[in-house]
Amino acid sequence: MKLYTHPLSGHAHRASLFLSLIGAEVEEIVVDLAAGEHKTPEFLKLNRFGQVPVLVDRDTVIADSNAILIYAARKYGRTDWLPETAEGAAAVQRWLSIAAGPIAFGPAAARLITVFGARFDADEVIARAHAVLSQIDAELAGRNWIIGGTQPTVADVALYSYIANAPEGNVDHAPYPQILAWLRRVEGLEGFVPFQRTVAGLRIAA
Repeated sequence: MKLYTHPLSGHAHRASLFLSLIGAEVEEIVVDLAAGEHKTPEFLKLNRFGQVPVLVDRDTVIADSNAILIYAARKYGRTDWLPETAEGAAAVQRWLSIAAGPIAFGPAAARLITVFGARFDADEVIARAHAVLSQIDAELAGRNWIIGGTQPTVADVALYSYIANAPEGNVDHAPYPQILAWLRRVEGLEGFVPFQRTVAGLRIAA
């Protein structure tokens, strides 16, 4: 398998992290976003939206980070990461939707301002970020993992990257003790790979 990725993309890290956690063998190919490589005809054949990540598994092409999580979990039969019960599958889907919605428009968007120069209203997206982090912090009370249970699922992976690097978008982790403990649990998993950090936002150079 080949994974087209970029080290500063939280969506790409999400896919890379899960593939590492399940021990999948994958060749990572870095797409030069600054040079516009994601807009070339060759790349647009893989993903017409011109976005990373993209997973290529022989003749199968999977674009979208959450879709890659589902594909990899199914391909490798990892029902520990993707429950097959109706209740478990619904719980995971709920948080994949949160990752694609409030997380993308909150902490991810705030980080896009400082890391990539995106033209969003900083106050607005930071407020969104704190709103969703407050909700997730409350959800994690009394739980080790976001849907409960004794082990993580792809829902935890989907949420991790942009929450972990939220301070780069000037979104402080300090008010969220449950999230801080959860981040440490994710980072302690066998096969964990960190998301590359920058000195943007609250992570200023010493």
